[in-house]
Amino acid sequence: MKKLDTAISLYKIDGMKGVGRVVKEKILGVFGSSRLIKPHFLVDVEDVLACDFDTNPKIFDSDSKKGPYVFNWVVHPPGRGSGGHQNMFRFIRFLEEAGHKCRIYLYSAHSKPTIERVRENIKVGYDQLEASIEWLDGEMEPADAIFATGWETAYPVYNQESSSRRFYFVQDFEPYFYTVGSEHKLAENTYKFGFTGITAGRWLTSKLRDEYSMKCDFYDFGVDSTIYKMTNNETRKKVFFYARPVTPRRGFELGLLALKKFHEKNPDVEIVMAGWDVSNYEIDFEYTDLGVSDVEDLPGIYNTCAAALVLSFSNLSLLPLELLSCGAIPVVNKGANNEMVADNEYIQYCESSPGALAKALDEAVNRSDQVEYAKKASESVSAQSWKESGERFVSIIEGEMSG
Repeated sequence: MKKLDTAISLYKIDGMKGVGRVVKEKILGVFGSSRLIKPHFLVDVEDVLACDFDTNPKIFDSDSKKGPYVFNWVVHPPGRGSGGHQNMFRFIRFLEEAGHKCRIYLYSAHSKPTIERVRENIKVGYDQLEASIEWLDGEMEPADAIFATGWETAYPVYNQESSSRRFYFVQDFEPYFYTVGSEHKLAENTYKFGFTGITAGRWLTSKLRDEYSMKCDFYDFGVDSTIYKMTNNETRKKVFFYARPVTPRRGFELGLLALKKFHEKNPDVEIVMAGWDVSNYEIDFEYTDLGVSDVEDLPGIYNTCAAALVLSFSNLSLLPLELLSCGAIPVVNKGANNEMVADNEYIQYCESSPGALAKALDEAVNRSDQVEYAKKASESVSAQSWKESGERFVSIIEGEMSG
């Protein structure tokens, strides 16, 4: 699965050229070529070696001053439909609306697609920004602060010669993306760099403070109710599954087991899957495969479903609140990583077992008051706007910058 993740990441960034390069190196290694295989990480090895955070730590304490400020953001090139990038652009826009200037620097240890190609992948979100976008090549333009946005970007951000303040826009606990080993540890080390973390929800702030003594604050999740809203007031006979087999933390296999049990009891309920093309997976019940859906299509999909299975074994997905706003009841696995982020009473938290998840879906779909309950669920998130999250985010940043 890890090799598949790497191949998919390379394909999104550099097409078959990137995938082919790695495959060629592996084949050469197997058949005894004199060319040695080079370890591949998301981060450039030279950036890791240059980052002496433990033996020669840097202190990022540029003088406090009044704004407006200039912020540089270092970002891994986005793939199509990347929710993490769309959320990041949302908060860059909040800074711009508050009068600050932002620049986006792309960073990749593998390949550098053209800026035009990158723009094609980020039409949603980036098109509303004034921020420039270019590849990071050595030192960047002077800024009052620099943002790391993923573990691999934290290394070049740390290594910049500037004493500018360092922020870490943390959307998930990224060591969980890997088995325990080199990449797990390289990701974990970034929480010890001395950056100020701004996290998506309070679970990450709690975890990074308690386990790494990292200075952190958080913003709450929101929902854009102008996009995600309840438009279907009829009884629904569909269930949605956020299917991401290429993302282990989304529990694809466990979800299939739960849906199999659910389907056995509810054969007349259509199961709709979106998030990835799963047509080449062996799934022994009927389902509709929507693949990677465009963002603008999601509200319509959600409005056809009575319930949705959204598993997460790291930070909570953005989907549960969006589903609620459309009147679909999310069924989510129990855990502080989810419940500390959203304690909404209409999210059905349950144990991470096929039986418990199937039962929760069954109860949500077959409620006698399904339509009325869906309306209440939608109303429960009507006040959770991204505007409030953005105001808190900007306030945190400006407070740090001004001292």
